[in-house]
Amino acid sequence: MSEPLLHARQKYTLGQSGLAFGPVAYGCWRFAGSDVSAAKEKIEVALSCGMTLIDTADIYGLDSPAGFGGAEELLGQVFKAQPSLRYDMVLASKGGIIPGVPYNSTKAYLMRACEASLKRLRTDTIDLYQIHRPDMLAPFEEVADALATLRAQGKIREAGVSNYSASQFRALQAHLDFPLASHQPEFSALELTPLFDGVLDQCQEAGAFALAWSPLAGGLLINGQTDDPAKAKRLYAVSAVLDEIAAANSVSRAAAALAFTMVHPARVIPIVGTQTPARIKDTAAAARVKMSRADWYRVVEASMGEHLP
Repeated sequence: MSEPLLHARQKYTLGQSGLAFGPVAYGCWRFAGSDVSAAKEKIEVALSCGMTLIDTADIYGLDSPAGFGGAEELLGQVFKAQPSLRYDMVLASKGGIIPGVPYNSTKAYLMRACEASLKRLRTDTIDLYQIHRPDMLAPFEEVADALATLRAQGKIREAGVSNYSASQFRALQAHLDFPLASHQPEFSALELTPLFDGVLDQCQEAGAFALAWSPLAGGLLINGQTDDPAKAKRLYAVSAVLDEIAAANSVSRAAAALAFTMVHPARVIPIVGTQTPARIKDTAAAARVKMSRADWYRVVEASMGEHLP
């Protein structure tokens, strides 16, 4: 039997800033809409569980009554209520999406977007600022100039990208005199694309860490059910393997699913987006799961629906 692949117990560090954070991140995609007291509780629980990288974006809240900027505004209200929380975390945000456009990564826009995020967040510096999605009309040298300028002004500490291909990451990096700190792809036991498209390979090559969004496949890996017959068989097969791993480690299927992403050597940090404090605590158990090499490949094969050669 394969020896267990143990998760890194030590904290990760952010780029050249050296800021430390834990192996699981907390995401604010659905954060907007609650009151300040409830929002503060979620942040405090996440931090207490070692989820010390808090990931948000200016567009989060768009699908709620709070609207564009709603999640950042609420997080800023949390910092106002308890200023010390800002210094207990690595704060990550994203910009570059404009509903209806849909993308703008020109220097002028990114400068305005970052400054607006800082105002909503009630902070002077964003620790990790990421381009949310690639703008195919923005020259890479202009995007790089925006990030370099924001960094030189002290408005951001490090820069990264979200939903970029490996070639887009490389093209942007070519115009920067500091390393990009992060790639943020969708990655889960049901979304294996980063294993094969070069993104996780590039993280290892460049020394960037991977922030995995939707590591629980939008909740599918929690409830194990779908109305799509084409997905049902695959979901059932993956869930069955994850349940075996979960039982062996006395954790939930959700924790086992997060652990699947975390054992990859690209330093994958799954982003947990649950809005329930009890579930935040539950998913934090992913950091203590032991998964064998054989079990990891069993998940991959179940997801692919075929045996690896």
